[in-house]
Amino acid sequence: MAVMTLRAAGGAAAGDVWARYVRPACWPTWSPQIRAVRVAGDRITPGTRGEVVSLLGLTARFVVESVDEERRRWVWRVRLGPVRLRLHHAVFAASTGSLTTLRIEGPAIAVLAYAGLARWALGRLVRGTGKGHDCE
Repeated sequence: MAVMTLRAAGGAAAGDVWARYVRPACWPTWSPQIRAVRVAGDRITPGTRGEVVSLLGLTARFVVESVDEERRRWVWRVRLGPVRLRLHHAVFAASTGSLTTLRIEGPAIAVLAYAGLARWALGRLVRGTGKGHDCE
């Protein structure tokens, strides 16, 4: 089991970043590796289950373990075939916008393979860049 923590800071307000995190329909707007999200409901809550479809057409299943709206934190488990990752997300207000962290837990090769894409997506999330970044 490997663990890696990524951080990204940007000019988007922490509340806006959090809103894009908790609404799965927004994920493809800031996470370029995601083509679609299949999920019931507009916001993630503990127990939310769904699927993320990658640009390559691969489908990963997920379940949200916890959501702390007040502290702007959430945790989910993602499974693609035999590979399982546990992802811990947090959003913090910063003097010039926001900071987000992502702690990835899983097999070392999967953590390393995912880290580059995740770093890119997190940067877009806190900068508020990308088509439909406000997801309204």
